[in-house]
Amino acid sequence: MLEINTPAPDFTLKNTLREDITLSSFRNQNVVLAFYPAAFTGVCEKELCTFRDALAGFNDMNATVLGISVDSPFANGVFGAVNDINFDLLSDYSRSAVNAYGIALDDFAGMPGYTASKRAVFVVDGDGIIRYAWVGPNPGVEPNYGDIEGVLQRL
Repeated sequence: MLEINTPAPDFTLKNTLREDITLSSFRNQNVVLAFYPAAFTGVCEKELCTFRDALAGFNDMNATVLGISVDSPFANGVFGAVNDINFDLLSDYSRSAVNAYGIALDDFAGMPGYTASKRAVFVVDGDGIIRYAWVGPNPGVEPNYGDIEGVLQRL
């Protein structure tokens, strides 16, 4: 896993419209990177809906959320629509970001050879520096949303 106060690895991933979204394009803005294992799973739905509901407050703190999974842009698109997600869901189908952030979850759900993302949250400040890093001990554990908000308030 990446360390706090180190540069966040840049990435370019496809959103649900298959448009390229690049982390470094968010310079001068705080970004919450919410990596989730799989669309349409209960804990992932709860987590992303919690971020959805907090987004207005995050915007007030000059922050946005990017949800990232290894699911296809198509699956993320339906998942986002069903749950009224109001931020970009990005597809890391090549696992480049998952590997760069050190959060690959091999053999996900007992499926040999299928690599998903661990549930993880990183807060990247406007200079591209990681200011918060959390990786769940297992896919069923959600992050502490108060901790994330606290970090954003201090930035």
